[in-house]
Order: sequence, then structure tokens, then C-alpha cells
Amino acid sequence: MTKSYSFILFLIVVTLSGSVYSQRFLGALSAGINLSQVDGDEVYGFKKVGFNGGPSIIVPFGKDGKWTVTMEILFSMNGSTQKSADTVIPDSTRPASYNGYKLNLNYIQIPLLVHFTDKKIIAGGVGFAYGQLVGVAEWENGHRIESTTLQGPYTLADFQVMADVRLRIWKRLWANLRYSYSLIPIRTREFTNYTGTQVWTRKQYNNVITFRLTYIFNDPYIRLKEGRTKTKK
Repeated sequence: MTKSYSFILFLIVVTLSGSVYSQRFLGALSAGINLSQVDGDEVYGFKKVGFNGGPSIIVPFGKDGKWTVTMEILFSMNGSTQKSADTVIPDSTRPASYNGYKLNLNYIQIPLLVHFTDKKIIAGGVGFAYGQLVGVAEWENGHRIESTTLQGPYTLADFQVMADVRLRIWKRLWANLRYSYSLIPIRTREFTNYTGTQVWTRKQYNNVITFRLTYIFNDPYIRLKEGRTKTKK
């Protein structure tokens, strides 16, 4: 864990020192929320709300700089939740007294994406992310499941595919919409209904919609506009 924290600190320092690397790197900071569910846990809907944010480094390439590679290091809170027995979770014969389900999955996540920026105001990108599970807790029927820890049953590594859209809303501030989905299962779980008459197995995957704000510290387009304004004065 010490090496992980050192790496995180290094990325934060590089990101916040945008003026030093302004010719090659752009530093950015993002913060927002995840709306998540875990496909395969018999709980439905993007009802789990969690934090998503952290620093990033953006590297332009190509003659006009419209193409960029972005690497981020994020704290991302995923999971799922169901507060009542109104839905079939996990089976139709569960008693009316069922007290819901909640799963917290916290990751240190490193996405790597390629973006294309059009007219300096909108950018679309795709990429992949590696997530390291750093915290997990699970409750079912109002009781904490003590066997759910970092030792299992959820995998420590989560590999996701991502689609990302950014829209400039004011100078260096961008609105960001992202969708991500696990490429491989994070768990395989066996379900048994309340009466014990049915047993089935499902693979589980993180399914996440993210809304964030991203501030790019040394955006070259804004620097160029500011430079032109000063020249006119």
C-alpha cells in the first residue's frame, strides 16, 4: 500500500504543477458522482450513489492537438442497493419482512482513454480502466455479511471498458459524462430461493454511469484566448 500511496502522491504533484509541464502535459482535476449497479446480483437499477474523483494527466498528440491521451487516478465508489422488498431480490418467495440489500465496493481506479476534441468545446473518448478494490462491505436482510472482505468473494482487480463525453461549460471547466462496464466478472454467486427449491448461479459485473466536473488547469485554448486579449489591450 505504501507504493500505491507514493504513486498517487506523485500523480497529484505532477497534475498540480501544470505550468512546469505546460508544453507537453495538461493537468486536470475531476469530482462527481457514480450511479452504479452490479449486474448479476438480482438487484436492479442504478440506485447506488458514490463519489468519483481524482487528478489526471492529459497528453495532446497530432498536429492540431485535437487528439489526446488521458490517464487518471480516481477514488471510485461502486456497488448496489435495494431498500425494500418491492422488487424480486433475490427470489419471488422471499418473505415480506425482507429488509433489503446493500453492497459497497470502493476502488482506486486508473483509467486510460483516447479523446477527440471538436471545435474546442466537446470531446468524446473511449478507453479502459484498471481498478484495485480497497474497501468492501455487504449487507443482506439488514445484516452485515462478515465473510465479505478484501479476501473474497469479490475479485481485487476490476477491468472496465469506458465511453466518455466532455463538454466545455465555462473556460477551463468541463462537464463530464462517462459509462463503464466490467470486462470480466467481479464475482460468481450462487443463489438459493427462500424455500430451498431453486438454485441458480450468476456472474456479476460493475455497471456504472458517472457525472463529473473536470477542471483543466493549463488548457492551451484558454491560454491562447487570454493571450490574444492581452495583445489587443
